[in-house]
Amino acid sequence: MVTADWHGVDPAWSREIAVASTSAADEPGTVRRWHLLDNGAELSRRGLAPAGTLLCVHGNPTWSYLWRTLLAAGSDPAHPWRVVAVDQLDMGFSERTGRFRRLADRINDLGDLTDALGLDGPVVTVGHDWGGVISLGWALAHPQHVSGVVLTNTAVHQPSGAAIPPALRLALHPAVHRWGTTTSDTFLRVTHSLANPPLPADIRKAYMVPYRGAPRRAGVGNFVADIPADASHPSFPALSRVAEGLRGLKVPALMLWGPRDPIFSDRYLKDLISRLPHADVHRFEGAGHLVAEDRNIAAPVFQWLAGHRGTSGAGSPAAEAAATGGQGLKGAEERGRAGFRPLWELLGELAAGPAKGATAVAEMGPDGRVSRSLSWQQLDGNILDLAAGLREAGVRSGSRVSLMVPPGVDLTVALYACLRLGAVVVVADAGLGTSGLSRAVKGATADFLIGIDKALAAASVLGWPGRRISVQDLPAARRRIVGVETSLAALAGRGAGRGARRPTHTVDPAAPAAVLFTSGSTGPAKGVLYTHRQLAAMRDTVAETFGIRPGARLVAGFAPFALLGPALGTVSVTPAMDVTAPRTLTARALADAAAAIEATVVFASPAALRNVLATRDAVGGAGHKALESIELLLSAGAPVPEPLLAEVQRLMPRASLHTPYGMTEALPVTDISLEQIQAADAETAAGTVAGAGNGVCVGRPVHGARVAVVPLAADGTAPGSHLVTEAGVTGEILVSAAHVKEAYDRLWLTQRASTSLPGWHRTGDVGHFDAAGRLWVEGRLDHVVTAPGAAVTPVGAEQAIERLDCVRLAAIAGVGPAGTQAVVAVVETVPPARKAGPAAPELSGRVRRAAREAGVNVSAVLAVPALPTDIRHNAKIDRTRLSRWASRVLAGGRPGEP
Repeated sequence: MVTADWHGVDPAWSREIAVASTSAADEPGTVRRWHLLDNGAELSRRGLAPAGTLLCVHGNPTWSYLWRTLLAAGSDPAHPWRVVAVDQLDMGFSERTGRFRRLADRINDLGDLTDALGLDGPVVTVGHDWGGVISLGWALAHPQHVSGVVLTNTAVHQPSGAAIPPALRLALHPAVHRWGTTTSDTFLRVTHSLANPPLPADIRKAYMVPYRGAPRRAGVGNFVADIPADASHPSFPALSRVAEGLRGLKVPALMLWGPRDPIFSDRYLKDLISRLPHADVHRFEGAGHLVAEDRNIAAPVFQWLAGHRGTSGAGSPAAEAAATGGQGLKGAEERGRAGFRPLWELLGELAAGPAKGATAVAEMGPDGRVSRSLSWQQLDGNILDLAAGLREAGVRSGSRVSLMVPPGVDLTVALYACLRLGAVVVVADAGLGTSGLSRAVKGATADFLIGIDKALAAASVLGWPGRRISVQDLPAARRRIVGVETSLAALAGRGAGRGARRPTHTVDPAAPAAVLFTSGSTGPAKGVLYTHRQLAAMRDTVAETFGIRPGARLVAGFAPFALLGPALGTVSVTPAMDVTAPRTLTARALADAAAAIEATVVFASPAALRNVLATRDAVGGAGHKALESIELLLSAGAPVPEPLLAEVQRLMPRASLHTPYGMTEALPVTDISLEQIQAADAETAAGTVAGAGNGVCVGRPVHGARVAVVPLAADGTAPGSHLVTEAGVTGEILVSAAHVKEAYDRLWLTQRASTSLPGWHRTGDVGHFDAAGRLWVEGRLDHVVTAPGAAVTPVGAEQAIERLDCVRLAAIAGVGPAGTQAVVAVVETVPPARKAGPAAPELSGRVRRAAREAGVNVSAVLAVPALPTDIRHNAKIDRTRLSRWASRVLAGGRPGEP
């Protein structure tokens, strides 16, 4: 062995041990030579007592080298753990036995090794690929020693009738198998190519070293041949024993997953979660099969270990969570039911009361007329019919149902029917774009997908998970093409024929109810998990904050609020628009919808309002009358400039205009009216209120919410735990409220970071309070520029620049190393620049002076024809993208478009 070729490995970790084999694959009395990487001797030499042992088991065709970062981290005096990373027999630098070793043999082999090592508790197993199955098999056979399990991309079950992944099918094909896995090194090279980013040459070389020459690759081929593709395979019983045994494994579990894996896809992760429902799960978006190479897994593993000391076995928090289905302790559940009003409660009351025949929900057609509507009684009946039909189709409490239906009658009925059954609705905006939407839908691993024809076609092409249900009945040929089993109409018809339609399921307030995806404007869209209690709290907060009462009439031009209408007891109408592109809402469409129901409330995004103002000349007298009757307008999703609101006020003179601040994780957080914005601006100009200015004033906390900040450090982080509300202190904004999300879905690290202060959600936004108790938002924490000696927040300078008559929009970005970044202003001019690049001297001078008045020194000014905005809101500037572009331009690269 030449350890010099093993980049990142301390030669002292490498050792060999002779082990007496008890495997059925060997003759009695056989002794096998094992190679392993073990930091135990190093810890002993340094006088460090390990907290326990990580038993790390690689898969095929890697070796113990895969776990080198865990070995290094376990040697840290701050958190010493013994790490034993094995080379399985016939693999790595362990003995080539010349015997075909099945799954049961390998589990037994690992037990022989740990017996020889004298390993006892606490042991945490770590496994990848088929090493995951083997490590779990060992854990089930040694419950007295096991205190936890860690899994990276692996699988323990192959669904009956489902084909194994194409890559493995190819590797198993008789014409390919021996040549691809043993005669040549193709299987190794293909596996290494799955890394993202690509493996450096020295690491690829280290992975290849033990497998030079066909005789040393026999184990690689045998491992592939031992994949139990179906129940007839000799290793299928052993795999089944492990799979079923997991349901009784109550120790803490951590799953770190790379979703870009052509072998172990998210469907295998979903299966593992069903067997270990108490597990902490984190999907590293963009990572793949070799997740331990694609991402730093050592940091989360040791964070998780630190959080689970002394929590192994029955009676631990993790075990109790598993025993109760992950929904918390019984006492907490019972306390949570006290005073709980389900989201649909008011809907049911209206359906049974005097208003039962009145319109509850409607949608507009392109001709300006109502195309469909349901009364309260019809809406409630349709929901119950569909719920009964869905239950017959297999939808159960906890089933995930992806809803790919535009806001309107169909989505309202489907959403509330799923909630009544206790199913978890998955809602991802088509505005995320094809790739973003596909990532979201695949990551949520829905059991069912209900969609319009366009969504079903995408599901068929892109391989989205879930049994498929169409909104409308489809011709038989079309059903076959898109893989549709049935339709909402057919299910509702079957449900109506059941007589007693009302669901018997009692929904637990603490049970998951919805996974709502973020906009993707600050990175890949994240799934945000809400419980029934939290959705009900959101309804109550909106009702109390804005005074929305049953009988109000709502035009829902903003998708999130379209679903709250029935819960609030409001008559709801969806205008004729593409809700995935808010700026498609025209003034005529808004006026038609308002007139159709004599609307009193309007929800619309800032991008929608801009287009409404741009198209207002098309509104006739009746439309103007309908808009003049609006009493309340809410606009959320991005900051709304005061001049825009002032123009909207002229269009809706009776309306109280409000711009609540919030995010998918907590909507809303604060609220402010146009009059309050104007007062704050006046106080800023006069300097009469300390802390006023430098950002967007978003008002005071909404009903039931608390807001505070953690002060910002000079390096642009908010590392402390001291919460402040005094004026003028800039920091990360935190919120605490009953309607804040439960968790990020399958993003354990993200959730852990967002709740590092118990009871508070870290928003990732930065801002400060003024002396009047109002919150001012200064930008995103990720967008803070770390200039020498100071952290610069972007929004205040951007606002100052945008007050110039020659600038439509502005964005501040940082260029250069952290701590020494230069501040760059990127502007969208009026009229638009013909091409992107450095701004003209006169414009540059005006921009610099405006920013300097806001306390920011700008080093460079770039002009662009249009600033890039996120695809969902069409209003949030993508500053991260701008920063990359500006860095390239200032380094002498071709400008192109940002």
